[in-house]
Amino acid sequence: MTVTDELVSYEDALESYDPVMGLEVHVELGTKTKMFCCCSTSLGAEPNSQTCPTCLGLPGSLPVVNATGVESAIKIGLALNCEIAEWCRFARKNYFYPDMPKNFQTSQYDEPIAFNGYLDVALEDGEIFRVEIERAHMEEDTGKSTHIGGATGRIHGASHSLLDYNRAGIPLIEIVTKPIVGAGARAPEVAKAYVTELRELIRALGVSEARMEMGQMRCDVNLSLRPNGTETFGTRSETKNVNSLRSVERAVRFEIQRHAAVLDSGGTVVQETRHFNEDTGSTTSGRIKEEAEDYRYFPEPDLVPIAPERAWVEELRAALPELPRVRRQRLKAEWGISDHEMQSVLNAGAIDPIVATIDAGAPADQARKWWMGELARRANEDDVELSALPITPEQVARVCALVAEGSLNDKLARQVIEGVLAGEGDPDQVVDKRGLAVVSDEGALGAAVDEAIAANPGVADKIRGGKVAAAGALVGAVMKATRGQADAARVRELILEKLGVQG
Repeated sequence: MTVTDELVSYEDALESYDPVMGLEVHVELGTKTKMFCCCSTSLGAEPNSQTCPTCLGLPGSLPVVNATGVESAIKIGLALNCEIAEWCRFARKNYFYPDMPKNFQTSQYDEPIAFNGYLDVALEDGEIFRVEIERAHMEEDTGKSTHIGGATGRIHGASHSLLDYNRAGIPLIEIVTKPIVGAGARAPEVAKAYVTELRELIRALGVSEARMEMGQMRCDVNLSLRPNGTETFGTRSETKNVNSLRSVERAVRFEIQRHAAVLDSGGTVVQETRHFNEDTGSTTSGRIKEEAEDYRYFPEPDLVPIAPERAWVEELRAALPELPRVRRQRLKAEWGISDHEMQSVLNAGAIDPIVATIDAGAPADQARKWWMGELARRANEDDVELSALPITPEQVARVCALVAEGSLNDKLARQVIEGVLAGEGDPDQVVDKRGLAVVSDEGALGAAVDEAIAANPGVADKIRGGKVAAAGALVGAVMKATRGQADAARVRELILEKLGVQG
């Protein structure tokens, strides 16, 4: 049976059922060392070269809490409007899996460091939706398994697996929402908007780069359906480690359709973990989902409880940076754009690149124009985020400067950007290599205009007769002759001057 055979339409699903979501977002903190030992967290090292007896779980090793990790957790909690615990502790979450060398994960269970908060998110039409936060707790990441020999890259069908424990023990913050109800048909949009806003907040705090494509931030999507008009939640599924904003939205939509199909056919939804498939936008079954009691949580005996001093918490609160929603409102006013335009900038992931381009000297409207136009188009074509394009805000600002000084027109500027993206160098180098500067020599322009007039006498007569709009045809001829490198406005002026016509 194909994926489409197993689904009902999204519209039909919403006619009968009300979706309930729970989103669990894991954020890798940008600390220099791991959560409970001094091993480096830097990327790109040889497998298993950043390990020690503690993060490998060897007998006799003892953990020590990373103070920066605790501080980052408190900052996140404060930014999410959470209460900060006066006393909390770690627990052991017991389960066996090859990438967990200790056979337990040091985490927090019923005593998290931050709890009972919320995050307001803006939807595409400007509506504000409040997502309630259950808790944000500290824990450690697992190692990385690479499954060899299978068709899917997963353990099923693989001939063997390779384990890299460099990532085991990297500090994580897990942010867990309360059940998200009331979103209705907009549930996929709400999920994407929440993860988008959360990523912006994490980056603003400076505690993580939160790059989803690198696994620094990933979302587990819990979803259930209940018949419309009822209050009891249905059985949930948990789609694990969804690692892009678009995929979060697609995973919610697919699971709504899948759950509805199961329920409509008289079946029972299985409580399980599922994998999201980027190529099809579908999910596939992973394993039966454990309940909390299956993990046999108990207090971590090797770590003392954490009791953040209230004065320190208030110092951290006072030092929080401008948070994303406040910043967007300020930039919207400074740039003179509408709520809808700002939402488009946010959806494109363009706020930071635009701000950095303005800081590099470009006018705000020009910075927005290039990032939201040519560069957004390229990012969509390449299916990457704007920030992943091989061009810097400083280079975009230089393109804006070349246009402003008349060395480039928009057409040539697009070619320069194309060259920078192709790795041909900085904008000035691309201009030199490709010979893209605007033809500004009056003699050369005059000669090109004379040739265009001579080749199009009928058009010239129309212009002399008062049909000034016909000058566009001659401008086009000159632009073609100069390979688009003439200043079109100056060409038009020369045409009218030579034909004795007022502009």
